[in-house]
Amino acid sequence: MKHRLQFAAKKLLRMALLLLGVSLVSFLLMCASPLDPLQTNVGQVALGSMSQEQVAQLEAYWGVDTPPVQRYVGWLLGVLHGDLGSSLLYRQPVLAIIGQRLAGSVLLLLTAWIISGILGMTLGVIAGACRGQWPDKLIRGYCLLISSTPAFWLAILLLLIFAVWLGWLPVGLSVPIGMDAASVTLTDRLSHAVLPALTLSITGVANIALHTREKMVDVMESDYVLFAKARGESMRSIVLRHGLRNVLLPGITLQFASISEIIGGSVLVEQVFSYPGLGQAAVTAGLGSDLPLLLGITVITSAIVFGGNLIADLLYGVVDPKIRRRAAKG
Repeated sequence: MKHRLQFAAKKLLRMALLLLGVSLVSFLLMCASPLDPLQTNVGQVALGSMSQEQVAQLEAYWGVDTPPVQRYVGWLLGVLHGDLGSSLLYRQPVLAIIGQRLAGSVLLLLTAWIISGILGMTLGVIAGACRGQWPDKLIRGYCLLISSTPAFWLAILLLLIFAVWLGWLPVGLSVPIGMDAASVTLTDRLSHAVLPALTLSITGVANIALHTREKMVDVMESDYVLFAKARGESMRSIVLRHGLRNVLLPGITLQFASISEIIGGSVLVEQVFSYPGLGQAAVTAGLGSDLPLLLGITVITSAIVFGGNLIADLLYGVVDPKIRRRAAKG
């Protein structure tokens, strides 16, 4: 137990340093952006009709007149006290906005993450076990096609087919238009989340399936599998007893590493479906030069990704007793 706590503490320290680096890079990129916050959010015509005092007030509000170092240090000191600041566009605390948008995205992201993981692992195992045969060729062709397809194009295609042509699913948003929030049912929310979740699931399958296939091919060419075949074991028994056991650890790594891909893909998918989630809020913050909100979203999503990697590392010892024993000896 002691070695696990030490391992987790080292990972958390590394995660804190990485989050600091991510926030600094994001801040520098925002500062280097050619977008002028005043012209973007107020407009050139409106600025021309304002007095110097009004323009100065707007510059102070958007932080244009504050040195970048002072702005970043002030934001960082607030984070150390648990305050991510207030959104310049929404005029609300950043944590409150992230909580609202994350609550809308969690169903979408979690569903896509589970479906893509299970389907990708299954297809990869089948392709690796049937190397060179028609299932392998079919699965590889599908994965290569999907991996080269932009997420937003696939989202538009699914939108046209299932929402416009067939009319089976809603066109967009997370709830029906004009309906009171108290009247929205779980069925309404699920029907609006089907197409975005399906898009993210389809795009997330390819990477997991291809990597799992390669690991499964290595397992099927190993000496112990050849010995199992010589012993007369069936292909089903070999795949279940030897194949799945040996691709489980790489599968855990791929599954938790796919969190970053799903979060990144949700930015484009939520824009296509006008889904009010965290990805859409990030786009709005970036285009509107809302620095506190964009930094808050970047840090929170990065922490989710790093936390997933930490969980994967901790699960290694649970799945593989050899890793647990080596860690105990160390």
